[in-house]
Amino acid sequence: MKKIFSPVLLLITFTSFAQNKMTPELLWKLGRVSGMGISKDGKYVLYRVSIPNADEDKSSRKVYAIPVSGGGALLVTNSDSMLVKDKISPDGKYIISSDEVKVMKVDGKDLYPDLPKSNVQVYNNLNYRHWDTYADGKFGHIMLTPLVDGKKGTPIDIMKDEPYDCPQKPSGGDEDFVWNPNGKEVVYCTKKKFGTAYTVSTNTDLYSYNIETRKTRNLTEGMLGYDINPAFSKTGNLAWLSMKRDGYESDKQDIIVGTGRDLSLPESKINLTQQNDAIHVESFKWSDDGKKIFFIAPVNGTLQLFEVNDPGLTKMLPVVKQITKGDFDISTIIGQSSNTLVVSRTDMNHAAELYAVDITNGSMRQLTHVNDATYATLGMSKTERRMVKTTDGKDMLVWVVYPPDFDVTKKYPTLLYCQGGPQSPLTQFYSFRWNLQLMAANGYIVVAPDRRGMPGFGTKWNEDISKDHGGQAMRDLLSAIDNVSMEKYVDKTRLGCVGASYGGYAVFMLAGMHNNRFKTFIAHDGIYDFKSMYGTTDELWFTNWDYGGAYWDKKNAAAQKSYEQFSPSNFVEKWNTPILIYQGGKDYRVPIEQGEQAFQAAQLRGIKSRYVLLPNQNHWVTSPQDALVWQHEFYKWLEETMK
Repeated sequence: MKKIFSPVLLLITFTSFAQNKMTPELLWKLGRVSGMGISKDGKYVLYRVSIPNADEDKSSRKVYAIPVSGGGALLVTNSDSMLVKDKISPDGKYIISSDEVKVMKVDGKDLYPDLPKSNVQVYNNLNYRHWDTYADGKFGHIMLTPLVDGKKGTPIDIMKDEPYDCPQKPSGGDEDFVWNPNGKEVVYCTKKKFGTAYTVSTNTDLYSYNIETRKTRNLTEGMLGYDINPAFSKTGNLAWLSMKRDGYESDKQDIIVGTGRDLSLPESKINLTQQNDAIHVESFKWSDDGKKIFFIAPVNGTLQLFEVNDPGLTKMLPVVKQITKGDFDISTIIGQSSNTLVVSRTDMNHAAELYAVDITNGSMRQLTHVNDATYATLGMSKTERRMVKTTDGKDMLVWVVYPPDFDVTKKYPTLLYCQGGPQSPLTQFYSFRWNLQLMAANGYIVVAPDRRGMPGFGTKWNEDISKDHGGQAMRDLLSAIDNVSMEKYVDKTRLGCVGASYGGYAVFMLAGMHNNRFKTFIAHDGIYDFKSMYGTTDELWFTNWDYGGAYWDKKNAAAQKSYEQFSPSNFVEKWNTPILIYQGGKDYRVPIEQGEQAFQAAQLRGIKSRYVLLPNQNHWVTSPQDALVWQHEFYKWLEETMK
């Protein structure tokens, strides 16, 4: 038998950084752990460790295995032989994959073959660019490849000539296409809309392709929102994530199970989580016996592990049970081995590591220890829950993060952290850019409010931000910083406000309404002007739903209110505070003119300001050296403006 792994002690250590506070350089040397799955025999969990290398501006990756029961890490040299190959059909006759296929002519050299050196693109529809890429006429298609004696035959494009993508762009993956256990059908997720229709709709559907008849049928016909992440149980039942309303990307997300042989029939579908108002499912995985579904959902400022039993197998009402509790996030479900579920877990002081969860009682045991040696040299930040009354009398959870050497007798500069989304949970996350541990290590108290628009506190709390971007959510943010500022250890003369995406928008908005609370602002990829945002962003369903519609629709009261009352550009005459602006050059969600306009306005008004352009980055910052420049500029700016 071929040896497929060798024992190693997997503890990433940095003796040259033996210190008691986190730094940008140390943050970008941490090992990043991601689970791959449970081995075929159920004894090991396989995982990948990515280690950034700032000198080479790239990352190295290795694969390891560790016993589910606990023990030392093992270096794996052939992970494919240890994991179930779920893209191979149950009868071993086919393999499914995704490949880019040229469907349309976009380039000038394709349209005009006699001009091969031209550098031109010609578009007749919207969706000409998405996320960080201009359309090139290629679409991701599912390829069905015959396997004969272990060798691949000629692939069959089951989406032939269709201008649709699977996986879904920009973030879809292998989870978008799966085998039916009957071995005769492939189920995949796509949005069969093109051009302008694509940009204003979130209506993805699940389709089943029959290998024998070569016909495709829509399994979610009439379900108008997102239908994604199809997954079969070992007993043949199909489950997926679904939202009800078209155009609303942050609608309540539930688990649907198909119970009949013909899943295209409405009566063959059961919603397992609709009765739980606060449940917004992030991801899920079937239990090994097919009798339960495990899932992750935000609750009270954390991400926790849940289960729902009897998933559509009888007429009984499904029962949802919370398995884990605590001030941490369960971010990913890796797999199951008997009564143990392997998950990825983070908190504001620790990057992801893998844990074993006893599904009978929720107790947890750490499996991987990739960054333990590094964290052992650091003073940890205290994170505290704080309940704050909002201006409309509601109770709002606010996370407060303190410096590692916090002394209640001293005064500290304090940062209001504004979460993006806008409807994404603010939980015990660990970011390699907006890292609250790093902010605290630099001597700042961090105030992170779960303002209006955060899932995990009921549907109404989450939805109150729609068409009210600059309203109650802004008052919630100010309520949080005002409340914490009453503490004697907060230096009210040194308050800052920082955030990205919707958080960057919040920074721009608060800059015109903070009444001199803040001494400095930092915004990354924030929305500055609603009209130009509507004219250039790639996914118009967001602006249609959250703003209310187009700015030229004068009869639309909700839209006109948004453009008049909630666009930061309308209040720039009130800006009077230094501001640092980051902008990704390839961010087509919040395009480059948003940051450019904000910087130009600040400069023309004589406000101390700085513009940091990241030409090769999209809505994120992914390369080590760009990320380190980002961090250095962040703290340099705070040093300059928070004195």
